[in-house]
Amino acid sequence: MDIGELRTEYTLEGLKREQLALDPFEQFELWFQQACAANLPEPNAMSLATVSTTGKPSQRIVLLKYFDRQGLVFFTNYESKKALQISENPQVSLLFFWVALERQIQISGKAIKISTAESLKYFATRPRGSQIGAWCSQQSTTISSRQILEMKFDEIKRKFHNQEIPLPSAWGGYRVVPDRFEFWQGRPNRLHDRFLYSRLDIESAWDIQRLAP
Repeated sequence: MDIGELRTEYTLEGLKREQLALDPFEQFELWFQQACAANLPEPNAMSLATVSTTGKPSQRIVLLKYFDRQGLVFFTNYESKKALQISENPQVSLLFFWVALERQIQISGKAIKISTAESLKYFATRPRGSQIGAWCSQQSTTISSRQILEMKFDEIKRKFHNQEIPLPSAWGGYRVVPDRFEFWQGRPNRLHDRFLYSRLDIESAWDIQRLAP
């Protein structure tokens, strides 16, 4: 199948150094707000890349649930493949791609477990079905059929009938503490605008460099 002719010319707008905030968290928040205002489907969806100790990479889409100057937080099963790889190598990469805005943001940093109290606070806000679902799946393990999941869901639903659903011990959040942000704006002729924010440690000021496309 030849798909060489599939291409899109990016023409919406450019990105100049003087337009950028000095702090990448401010720049991220601005772009994120604009993605939400554009009514994009799931603007908080991001690709999470992890690497095993043998150097084998994995990627999957997770949902950003909140962020601040300490980092970006997502939730998962602590016994999943992604969690195992994070325990082996906490250096991860996040990628947002908002095609309608012709923008990407790549974020690299260290993933750190958040506290149980912080995980519980978020867990309590989840829809009841999602809370039950967190109890049902031994994420990333092999199962013989979907029926097993549905039976487990019904079992947990009955178990916690008319009760608050507690936080599963194997479920919680990670905070990605960034040391690099790259903001990418599509431009004509593939001469895209790319700006990299980087710092040596959390006490250092952010350095901003334009990158060749």
